[in-house]
Amino acid sequence: MTGFLLAVPVLLPALGAGVALLRPPRPVVRGLSALVLVSVLADAAALLVLADTRGPQALHVGGWPAPLGITLVADRLSALLLTVSVLVALAVLVFAIGQGTAERRRRSAQVFHPAYLLLVSGVSLAFLTGDLFNLFVAFEVMLAASYVLITLDADEVRTRAGMTYTIVSLTSSLLFITLVALVYAATGTVTLAQLGPRLAELPDGLRGTLSLLLLAVLGIKAAIVPLHFWLPDSYPTAPAPITAVFAALLTKVAVYALLRTQTLLFPRSGVWTVLACAAILTMVVGILGAIAQDDINRMLAFTLVSHIGFMLFGLALFDIRGLTGTILYVIHHIVVQAALFLAAGLAVRRTGTAALHRMAQGQPSGTLLATLFAVPALSLSGIPPFSGFVAKLALLRAAVAQGGPTAYALAGTALLTSLLTLYAMTRVWTSAFRGQRHPVPGEAAGPEPSLLGAARPSPRRRGGPPGVRLMIAAAAGMAATGVAVAACAGPLVGLSERAAEGLLDPQPYRSVVLSEEDR
Repeated sequence: MTGFLLAVPVLLPALGAGVALLRPPRPVVRGLSALVLVSVLADAAALLVLADTRGPQALHVGGWPAPLGITLVADRLSALLLTVSVLVALAVLVFAIGQGTAERRRRSAQVFHPAYLLLVSGVSLAFLTGDLFNLFVAFEVMLAASYVLITLDADEVRTRAGMTYTIVSLTSSLLFITLVALVYAATGTVTLAQLGPRLAELPDGLRGTLSLLLLAVLGIKAAIVPLHFWLPDSYPTAPAPITAVFAALLTKVAVYALLRTQTLLFPRSGVWTVLACAAILTMVVGILGAIAQDDINRMLAFTLVSHIGFMLFGLALFDIRGLTGTILYVIHHIVVQAALFLAAGLAVRRTGTAALHRMAQGQPSGTLLATLFAVPALSLSGIPPFSGFVAKLALLRAAVAQGGPTAYALAGTALLTSLLTLYAMTRVWTSAFRGQRHPVPGEAAGPEPSLLGAARPSPRRRGGPPGVRLMIAAAAGMAATGVAVAACAGPLVGLSERAAEGLLDPQPYRSVVLSEEDR
């Protein structure tokens, strides 16, 4: 039964994608996609309960034990992130169906749903894989699906942005497969459960080099500064639901991979200074870039980059408190970032532009739409009692407990970034949702930002009121989920702490994957 539960998140979306390619009627393919994601969500929740109560669960595919075969593993961390990710993917799918993004043309309807389900399959494989090579495969599955989605019915601007995204991702993939080859040459295995002890036997210089190469590879995919340059030019060009799911999931999968590999393969004691410096740089550069933007989606994209630094913050501390804060922050950010982009999509649909200075010239939005943006915006800024406050408080307490100049520098930068985030969110909210103009340096000289695939407002817009209600319901669901994360802070902190303990004490993970003679 456990093996079935582990296989479902990877196989069911892939099978659903195959069925969707057979071109069933549009209502059928919509229902199929939704049913697949609901089933995967229920499966992921069951895996989370099993992993929390019984410890890590493993499936040796085809009956071949590790390290000979493919192994899928679910522990508290992977099952928790899988559950949250599929929930967000389901909400974004509902938004996309309501918006009609997938079905503006017949060909789009035939391509969107298979690509979207394949993306979910790749995300699931990344969370559950037990070896380094299949982690690479998972990223390639996500890349193939995301390239299709980002260039769906694309104009010249989106095609160029999609090519930038693909070229950078392929470069990262080449580095990743090179790393896998180097690790295998040095240790004779790519199974994560075996790699820790074997890497510990390598010379310190070689081991450190492999660790830094892995950080660089995953740093590109996670958009860590200075490897972030591709993201603000790629994500904002896509329609709102595509941007939302990319921003919510793809960078977080890379952060998860960093958490898993650095703790399991390269355990440390004390603060990791290199990663701490990267975290500080990422927070500062990202938020300063966000403040300079007049395009709502580019602003949110730079904010996304900035808040990756908060996740690196906890990992850099390399203790239970810091990792607990990082896990909480990843959960919070997956939900909040999706909610922000969905609310921004509604604002762009209403005004027909993504330029904040042009949005400010229009009529104020209704209370509902303004609230749908305000709630996740306040959470991202760390305002109590929202989920961002809970996650940031955990990180700050971890820094104070750790002590030392580096930890205090991380804490100070996090506080400054939170204040600047609040300023940026306030400027967006008052411009896009309350109709108050904020001057941006150089805005008169520059062209209007792209419309990001949004249609200009029209009372007879295709999709009609039912579609709008679906869009609002999906955005409201994400905002409410963010509030629920804060409301369930007590149990969630406990679960995250147990997940962090599992990262720093990998023996149960290794025991469920390997036989005693292979450990």
